[in-house]
Amino acid sequence: MPTAHAAIITEANSPFTIETITVDPPQAGEVLVDIRAVGICHTDLALATGAFGTQFPAVLGHEGAGVVEAIGEGVTKVKPGDKVLLTFNSCGECARCRADDPSYCEHFVPLNLACMREDGSTRLHRDGAAVSGNFFGQSSFASKAVAHQRNVVKLADDADLATLAPLGCGIQTGAGAVMRSLAAQPGQSLAVIGGGAVGLSALLGGKLCGCAPIIVIEPNESRRLLATELGADHVIDPADGDAAEAVRRVVPSGVDLVVDTSGHLPAMISALGFIASKGKLGLVGVPAVSDATLPMPVFQWLTLGGTVRGIVEGDSDPDAFLPELIAYHAAGRLPFDKFVSYYPFEQINQAVADIHSGKSIKAVLTL
Repeated sequence: MPTAHAAIITEANSPFTIETITVDPPQAGEVLVDIRAVGICHTDLALATGAFGTQFPAVLGHEGAGVVEAIGEGVTKVKPGDKVLLTFNSCGECARCRADDPSYCEHFVPLNLACMREDGSTRLHRDGAAVSGNFFGQSSFASKAVAHQRNVVKLADDADLATLAPLGCGIQTGAGAVMRSLAAQPGQSLAVIGGGAVGLSALLGGKLCGCAPIIVIEPNESRRLLATELGADHVIDPADGDAAEAVRRVVPSGVDLVVDTSGHLPAMISALGFIASKGKLGLVGVPAVSDATLPMPVFQWLTLGGTVRGIVEGDSDPDAFLPELIAYHAAGRLPFDKFVSYYPFEQINQAVADIHSGKSIKAVLTL
């Protein structure tokens, strides 16, 4: 069996350790990928806390990019030697998948968050013992990962894998939240809560759609400055006072579209005070606790005709949306690389520390 070096997390909230593992050969429909770069997403860090029932030891990682090394029986989408981008997995058979809506696959949770194959097995072993894998159908915090052909997207031969890796989750989630989930139209106003990688990607998605004005609400000064550089018309520090009042000073009638990427309940609640008539609030950020509840002022929403909806992966159909985003980036219209920092794979713990401190907005590990 192939061997690989992997960043293993052995127990909740522990540092990653770089160790040698064995990786099962690809089965029918699967693809073995030589990973060259992988982004670190906040979902990786959430699973690392153990709060979602992760069985340790585990290999996480779900923004992989690499080169196909081998394919299993029946794989026709890619061949050995192809450069690929890895993204979330889906079944391809349920009603949502058949409607080209795979981010809402009826089997999304077991296929992406259970950290095991559907039959309960794992592809990964350390010293002969099982290691949880298959995170988002890939577990790409390793030099080799096995994915399914449904969650790989073929790239051009000259594609820069380190640059494109974060598109697999964070960038497509933020941009897609505006471009696809909320279906932004030119001239609609947009407020983005949170200036991290997903929030700045939402800002860029708003620019692509012609939203105006675009407001970013973010407590970190350097991120507010970066949001302005990337095209935000207004930035607001929530520490300066009531965010709803600040937004309404910019758009008195309220904002047409709001994307929350913070997962911070007080910030979500504040959005209810500045949304416009028939406005849409999209929830992307994951709260710190799984039973978080957003109070719903029923009379306000009845009279406003507003919409609140959850958003998964920016409503992306990766085979169509990721090439679209790659083309925008190549044209200079989606400059997400301005908020990416690169680290050697062995420095994963430093990268995680920099994410927690706010020093790094989007970290990508290179192998």
